[in-house]
Amino acid sequence: MFPARDYLDLTHTKHGILFPDDSPVWTALARIESYLDFRLSREIRTQVPPGAYIGEDVFIDEGTVLEPGAVIKGPAWIGRNCQIRTGCYIRENVIIGDGCVLGNSCEFKNCVVFDGCEVPHYNYVGDSILGHKAHLGAGVVLSNVRLDRLEVTVKSGSDLIPTSLRKFGAIVGDYAEIGCNSVISPGSIIGRRSVVYPLTHFSGVLEADLLLKTRQTQQVVKRRR
Repeated sequence: MFPARDYLDLTHTKHGILFPDDSPVWTALARIESYLDFRLSREIRTQVPPGAYIGEDVFIDEGTVLEPGAVIKGPAWIGRNCQIRTGCYIRENVIIGDGCVLGNSCEFKNCVVFDGCEVPHYNYVGDSILGHKAHLGAGVVLSNVRLDRLEVTVKSGSDLIPTSLRKFGAIVGDYAEIGCNSVISPGSIIGRRSVVYPLTHFSGVLEADLLLKTRQTQQVVKRRR
């Protein structure tokens, strides 16, 4: 149930070993730290501008552009031809694919971001997996901790599926789009090519090729003086 192949094209990551066929896709989150501990070697193949901070355990491939003010604490693996913009904060155990955009005031922690993904403005990506060419609109938050701090479950229909994780944000499938200022609750799964409208709060499983529409009720009244 919930195999990675149903949501993610593993040819668009160099780290497919994180996603065994016989495990739910979210189990990869618990493997990131040990995987980087085993495989990562510090190497910076691009220019580091003044004002950017790079920690000890960081790999950055060629063609990636770092802007002043970016912070990469590590351990972190950054692919080729990415943009790491001013104010981007990359914390521990982060894997970024090729051709990704990581924008201003965005924070990343214990996550896998596949090739061609765009996370450009004011986003939080914690304990989450973003598929090939997934896109987060400005202000999207992938919440990764329940308010009661208990184990995160995946709500699928009437079932609550245990994950053994206390921190688990979202799985966002290939080509999925999440609109501006949406909040995705812990343990949520967004299918391939699905679209979440702006200003949406979502929890659960959204299957592939769906639109999740949010409609507001608005009222215009005369201002009293």
